[in-house]
Amino acid sequence: MDHTHHHHTTAPASTHDHNHGGGGDEHAGHSMAMTFNLDYIGVELLFSGLVINSAGEMVAACIGVFLLAALYEGLKIGREVLLRRSQVNVRYNSMPLPGADGTVLMETHKTVGQRMLSPAHFMQTLLHIVQVVVSYFLMLVFMTYNGYLCIAVAAGAGMGYFLFSWRKAVVVDITEHCH
Repeated sequence: MDHTHHHHTTAPASTHDHNHGGGGDEHAGHSMAMTFNLDYIGVELLFSGLVINSAGEMVAACIGVFLLAALYEGLKIGREVLLRRSQVNVRYNSMPLPGADGTVLMETHKTVGQRMLSPAHFMQTLLHIVQVVVSYFLMLVFMTYNGYLCIAVAAGAGMGYFLFSWRKAVVVDITEHCH
């Protein structure tokens, strides 16, 4: 019977009417909604001081989150492009090999190397750190369970993929054998 009593005490907390109260003391609890909602008043965004209190602020927050998610996708693709560029100075060693029917095949070996202490590797490491931090920020934004912010994360990721990933398909490795 005690279990049902506890269930009733948690139900009123989901009404979210603590904004009409008398001050910031009620905010100290930081009770986070664990169900999807469409609130746009009193929504904390990543930091305790960053609170959305109007529809206009929610629109601005959604635009910011959308751009962050799109840039995250761009960062992922950009790191791949930079990695390929840092490997452009690779050596292609070609050697003629006699084919079975008397023709000559050119076999090309690509040697790829990137030194650990190279500026390109330091840049990749820095960008990786930024990518990890941004990915956790986006995850935490999604974990607000706010429908508007979740849609902004998903739409931004989709737009970023659309804008940046088409380059990914264009880059094709050179064929290993030339006739």
